[in-house]
Amino acid sequence: MSTPETPTSSAPLPVTRKVSPVTQVVAIGIGAALFFVLSRFVAIPVPVPNLAITFQYALLAVLAVLYGPYVAGVAGFVGHILADATGYGIWLSWEIPTAVFGLIVGFFMLRNRVNEGEFSRRDLVRFNLAVIVGHFVAWGVLAWILDVALMGEPFDKVIVQGLVAFVTNAILTCVFGSIILALYAKTRTRSGSLEVGA
Repeated sequence: MSTPETPTSSAPLPVTRKVSPVTQVVAIGIGAALFFVLSRFVAIPVPVPNLAITFQYALLAVLAVLYGPYVAGVAGFVGHILADATGYGIWLSWEIPTAVFGLIVGFFMLRNRVNEGEFSRRDLVRFNLAVIVGHFVAWGVLAWILDVALMGEPFDKVIVQGLVAFVTNAILTCVFGSIILALYAKTRTRSGSLEVGA
């Protein structure tokens, strides 16, 4: 007679739970609005042209974990366009990399149990790796290539901007994104943590 299997930490991680289209649209709208607010009104200037230390990418990374890559990609793209349209002007060579960052983190973290209350050290390492890779691709590679190709910006200027954006965004996203996800997981009921009394 076999006994039911109990979930173990070695069990494969489930794909991020299905999110209804309505929830996705709401998450995109709220995410884009918060991205806009953080980008425009919670920014610390740095001595590099058109750059500031901001916290919106931590929010975007959390969206990617909780709602998947497409929600994060669209929310980041729309939020960045709104922020730029009311600031420097629309700059697709930086708005596109924002969407790419959301997609990369979302795909890296597609399998997780954060919504079930689990954010292990392994998840933490994977999340931080996803953030670093995402920011490197977005700002260390894609942004300056698009700046030169689409916007005709000087190479030396955009390389400096890209490197500073990569380093500052990666550090802030790793720190604040990790804290937010760890705190969020603690508010969720752990899967398998409730037992039926005898």
